[in-house]
Amino acid sequence: MALEDAKTQVDQAFTRDSLRGLSAENAFGGATSFLRRRYRKDLAGVQLAITGVPFDQAVTNRPGTRLGPRAVREASTLQPFDAPYGWDGFSPLEELDIVDYGDLAFDYANVPAFPAALTAHIKGILDQGAASIAIGGDHYISFPILRAYAEKFGKLSLLHFDAHSDTWPDDDMDRVDHGTMFYKAVKSGLIDPATSVQVGIRTVNEDTLGVNTIDAREVHESGPAAVAQKIKKILGDRPTYVTFDIDALDPAYAPGTGTPVWGGLTSAQAAIMLRDIAGINMVGGDVVEVSPPYDTTGATAVAGAHVAMELICLWGWTRRKGA
Repeated sequence: MALEDAKTQVDQAFTRDSLRGLSAENAFGGATSFLRRRYRKDLAGVQLAITGVPFDQAVTNRPGTRLGPRAVREASTLQPFDAPYGWDGFSPLEELDIVDYGDLAFDYANVPAFPAALTAHIKGILDQGAASIAIGGDHYISFPILRAYAEKFGKLSLLHFDAHSDTWPDDDMDRVDHGTMFYKAVKSGLIDPATSVQVGIRTVNEDTLGVNTIDAREVHESGPAAVAQKIKKILGDRPTYVTFDIDALDPAYAPGTGTPVWGGLTSAQAAIMLRDIAGINMVGGDVVEVSPPYDTTGATAVAGAHVAMELICLWGWTRRKGA
């Protein structure tokens, strides 16, 4: 971006004219939106809506992910100066109509009402013809989101990066828990376990419900490029929802999360896998479990912002010019 642009661009969350384009706005100033995209509720002509879900009342250990969307937006201001690295010149901010849809509004004191509110929020995006990438929030948010996506696309494949399988048994569909929602998603018929895959797992849960598992050790030993090809083979061309729990990364790379587990993925491994699976039929996604209070450096939010950008690239890759 030109130096002259840096001198004049400010508050592009509200002032930018076009939904497309890079941004030279000072990373340390201005109104904060994700990647300096315009805040907008009217999604006419919009392809992709980024939305925050500041909810953390389903956690089993440390809270704080309600502050994740705000921190990830702030961290993202480091990225919109250039096209993302490693995507062969693809510049989604210049080629796609992307907005920041703002956060879900909900009554923090009425937890039972939260799931339906989130499903309706995402359905409102899909009904306007856009797709969503959500920034959490704890990982429970994926379950209400999957309900909205399955209503539109039918049974989905799930690509799930995490330290935990989140498929522990729980037959109470009204119970709000960030460790059981994919058990519920399988049992509810929202996802097809045979064409779904979990990556980075390093905690014990013997019943995988038929979901394919690539644990962290396999990533370390086989290498991320080989794992990416295995992922693509499992998913095929099926409509796929991608969810990335930041605790898939080792605590050395993402300490700001509620249930950290050692032996995890490096940020470099995650980047390679996310780039090498380009071409999958991604219909939507989320990045979750960024808990800023447990990371004074901000590194976890930076990782979350980069994951969100990679998800944008993944979604946009099959929709780019000449694809």
